[in-house]
Amino acid sequence: MNTRVSTLLGLAMLTVGLGAEPKSGAPMQTPHTFSKTVQQKLSIGYLLYLPEDYEKKAGEKFPLLMFLHGAGERGDKLDAVTRHGPPKLIKAGKHMPFIVVSPQCPTGSRWDNAVLLALLDELGATLRVDSKRVYLTGLSMGGYGTWSLGIEHCERFAAIAPICGGGEFIKVYVASTAKGPALQSLGIWAFHGAKDTVVLPGESERMVEALKKMGHKDTRLHMYPDASHDSWTATYDNPKLYEWFLEHRRQ
Repeated sequence: MNTRVSTLLGLAMLTVGLGAEPKSGAPMQTPHTFSKTVQQKLSIGYLLYLPEDYEKKAGEKFPLLMFLHGAGERGDKLDAVTRHGPPKLIKAGKHMPFIVVSPQCPTGSRWDNAVLLALLDELGATLRVDSKRVYLTGLSMGGYGTWSLGIEHCERFAAIAPICGGGEFIKVYVASTAKGPALQSLGIWAFHGAKDTVVLPGESERMVEALKKMGHKDTRLHMYPDASHDSWTATYDNPKLYEWFLEHRRQ
């Protein structure tokens, strides 16, 4: 384990355990850095949120939700990650029943599956994560990342929710061939705006159609008839999304 990462996580856990949250009871996301050598040494920052009863329930494992932001939030200023999605809701005061990890993609880069998996491994080794209840979601570039990571490594997730993203048929085909049972049991709920001109609705439709051709039955696509590229605000504001996540458990 990277010593710096371990220390940061330990300090964060201690801080939360000592009741360092604001007196108002508002939820807190703590900044961290994760370093991993994957062909080259990469370092990414991420925000970490622990459920409010994490410390009280010392013997309990918790579901984990990974959120992948869009291209506009790349860089090295972690606060940019809170512009949308679960980090935005937590910053606004919403408590969630998940451990929420929100990594930040470096400037000029795209989501790297190997780095994201390594981060999940790190968190699984240092936090009380229920490995059967790991969920993935993301928007725009993060929607593409969600399709890529979620399909290619379907055995790692119970459910995924890609928003205004897209992917490759070949990854669906390969996963169906090599990891058929894991892919078939993966919950998939995709979202897109029918008037999206940045990422065309056909991107989501093709992925859903590919999955159905491979016999996947738990695939849903919600198309917002009047939404353009921002189909994520309504999606993440909907409590039913989080209820749907928690209905899924990896066998």
